Amino acid sequence: MSGEHMQIGEVAARTELSLRTIRHYEETGLVSPSARSRGGFRLYTEADVARLMVIRRMKPLGFTLDEMRDLLEVTDRLDNGTALAPDERDALLARIRAYERAASEQVEKVRVQLARAEEFALTLRTRLDRDASAPTTGTA
Repeated sequence: MSGEHMQIGEVAARTELSLRTIRHYEETGLVSPSARSRGGFRLYTEADVARLMVIRRMKPLGFTLDEMRDLLEVTDRLDNGTALAPDERDALLARIRAYERAASEQVEKVRVQLARAEEFALTLRTRLDRDASAPTTGTA
């Protein structure tokens, strides 16, 4: 095995995705191992890891598997080195812009949720601090 290929376990560790999730993404056509070892093990490259990282970043923002697939197809077409007609290139870039807008909107929603969660945690912490410092009244 060459130094440029990684087995699925290393890819899982680097991407913080489970083996099962990586296999699921393969089954759904989002990512494919670049090669197989003589023993049939999946082998991945840095490009495969980068692809999985795109998927991993899209998932918590609520993008569907079809949207992930679409964005990956768009970036593949832009990155494959083939000359594109100006209209086609513009259409692909417009699709990326739409995903960027959707991602930015989702990020803002997550920020609001995080602020609410932090406020709630602070409320609980304040309550605990107040109750911990209050004198206890006991009946004897």
